[in-house]
Amino acid sequence: MRDGVEEHRIRIQKTARYFTLGDPGPGTRELWVVCHGYRQLARRFLRRFRCLDDGSRLIVAPEGLSRFYLDDGTREHGPGDRIGATWMTREDRLAEIRDYVAYLDAVVDEVHRGGAFEGLVVLGFSQGVHTACRWVVAGDLPVRRLICWGAYPPDDLDPGRRLARLAGADLVLVRGLSDAHAPRTAHERQELKLGKLGIPFRTATHAGGHELDGALLEELAG
Repeated sequence: MRDGVEEHRIRIQKTARYFTLGDPGPGTRELWVVCHGYRQLARRFLRRFRCLDDGSRLIVAPEGLSRFYLDDGTREHGPGDRIGATWMTREDRLAEIRDYVAYLDAVVDEVHRGGAFEGLVVLGFSQGVHTACRWVVAGDLPVRRLICWGAYPPDDLDPGRRLARLAGADLVLVRGLSDAHAPRTAHERQELKLGKLGIPFRTATHAGGHELDGALLEELAG
């Protein structure tokens, strides 16, 4: 039923930000692009990767294009209120996906001007897993490793590109053994699904919950 309201779209310029850890130099061999989870900010998220800052890699954390206050919205906000970011919602989702795929492409293009890298590692945490997977599948950059931490590849990946792009990377599914967001049954369903699709993968676990684990990060980076 039409209500007289019509939807329109317009392309605009928007300022986005990303954070880096490490300095490109002669010994820098890897570029890591790490996508934070829902309600997180990139600067705080990137601090969890300090254990990998050994001069051999540059770690880049783009920030979701939408930010919001982390409260129930029933009071006036002050300078001490916490803020988080999100990659997308279900509202106008296809446009939001196109926007963040183009944004991540632009970030990597800019970073690459600072030096050459032998390999690209992409890590998504929680909501950032869907972001990372969609970006990898949509693009053509050679990805050495794709790490899905605390979530799994989304069902809406392009079926014509999904197999080649995911099978071309070292796909790692990471699950915390006490992660309520990634229970064992859900993980087993994902393993079965990827197996049926013919996509090679491996699973890594840590003892914690829905969080990054420094020891496992170092192991995966080794």
